Amino acid sequence: MSDAPQDTGTGARLVAYWLLVGIPLLWGVAQTIANATKMFR
Repeated sequence: MSDAPQDTGTGARLVAYWLLVGIPLLWGVAQTIANATKMFR
């Protein structure tokens, strides 16, 4: 029972790390796709 708050904190930290890495990564992928579509027009 005492592990539940610790697991919640770890899960929140994991989500925060994924957002920190994932948002710039998705932005870069979107920019790459946008540039590729301009190049192949």
